[in-house]
Amino acid sequence: MRIIILTALLVSLHVSLIAKDYNVLDYGAKGDGVTKDTKAVQLAIDTAAKNGGGKVIIPAGKKVVIGTIFLKDFITLHIENGAVLLGSPNIEDYSDKTHKNMYKNEPHMDRCLIYANEVKSIAIEGYGTIDGNGHPNNFNNKTGRPMLIRLMNSKDIHLRDVTIINPAAWTSAFLYCNEINVDGIKIHSRVNHNGDGLDFDGCSNVRVSNSSFNTSDDSICLQASQPNIPCKNIVVTNCTFESKWAGMRIGLLSRGNFESVTVSNCTFSNIDDSGLKIQMNEGGEMKNMVFSNLIMKNVPRPIFMTFAQQKACVDAPEEMYPMKAMHNFIFKNMVIDNSQIDKNSALFITGITGHYIENIILKDIQMTVSGGGTEKDAQKNDIKEYTLDVLDGWWPEFHLVGTLPSYGVYARHVKGLYLENIHLKTVSNDKRSPIIFNDVIDAEVHNIFTNRKRVSEKEIIKN
Repeated sequence: MRIIILTALLVSLHVSLIAKDYNVLDYGAKGDGVTKDTKAVQLAIDTAAKNGGGKVIIPAGKKVVIGTIFLKDFITLHIENGAVLLGSPNIEDYSDKTHKNMYKNEPHMDRCLIYANEVKSIAIEGYGTIDGNGHPNNFNNKTGRPMLIRLMNSKDIHLRDVTIINPAAWTSAFLYCNEINVDGIKIHSRVNHNGDGLDFDGCSNVRVSNSSFNTSDDSICLQASQPNIPCKNIVVTNCTFESKWAGMRIGLLSRGNFESVTVSNCTFSNIDDSGLKIQMNEGGEMKNMVFSNLIMKNVPRPIFMTFAQQKACVDAPEEMYPMKAMHNFIFKNMVIDNSQIDKNSALFITGITGHYIENIILKDIQMTVSGGGTEKDAQKNDIKEYTLDVLDGWWPEFHLVGTLPSYGVYARHVKGLYLENIHLKTVSNDKRSPIIFNDVIDAEVHNIFTNRKRVSEKEIIKN
């Protein structure tokens, strides 16, 4: 009998030592979709952390309502298939101790649902759903619109397989984090404004793959809000993008440097603003980026690049930033079908007078546009510069410029521009030039075609 009891005790001890699953129902959660289970979920997280880490489970078939929760070292938040982690509809359930949004004039987005600061080796995973419950009848600019996820100063982060829907503001903000792996997720953020998908601010060694985005703002955004913390070593591959604003935005919030970014094997469709929106504004340096094997359909400005001055950061100094450098970009192997949208769908690349974007390669690009540019459009020469007076305190957006006198490529204030094997097609007649260079130094153009006919040197306007 003693042997049996001793054996049972040893087995029990062994199980307790290896048991790393913490089901929130065991810590008091009701999971009925009504009861606030924040304390129970946090207790499960805290208990797991005290035991060295583990998997906190949101079980299948349950809808667990929470306000702000705080992740800790070695915690995996696992939302099982068929489970929903649902944000509370009341702003009072969201902590004000979750840092802040780094953009100016947007304190209504300071709070968030899932938060961590200075943690290591954390994961949010599972085939279940995180629902921010961010409908306008729950959250607006007056009440505050909490982000869904904000992770700061952390490393070894995994976001896998989950479906994330209905944030009241951004879906996520990763600030000053290192080693981030995002794989197989789905983000749908259309119920409220500013529904960014993944925002990486001052992050390094980031991999995003096999994911889909349908967003009311930029699907993926790279930022650098601190002058001494770069955004670098970013890989995005095998993703699909649909957005009411940009598919990918790089910059705008750009006090720090950006470098070593690759985007490949992705599709962009039904984008309202731009496919690749690349903007250096706040004194950092941007360099060394490759974009390849991309398909775009119904995407105005498939490539939109600006080099200008503007203050976007909430911590911006009083004085305006200097302009450093923006250089070394390759765009290749792209198929663009803009036959079903309006005439404002050219590739648009512009610095400002005295400040050039440098060393750009556009190669092996096939683009279909609707055409319809008029003689008046073709003669347009009063295209505004993105200077401080034109920007008037806001961002360098396309609407400040309006219809361009080119239907293919319009480049201004660029040094070192190489175009090779560019094929353009217009559905209807277009009176504009296929390519215009304005203050472009050291340009090379080879094998440019429009409607299957080679473009002659005289058809390329150089001002």
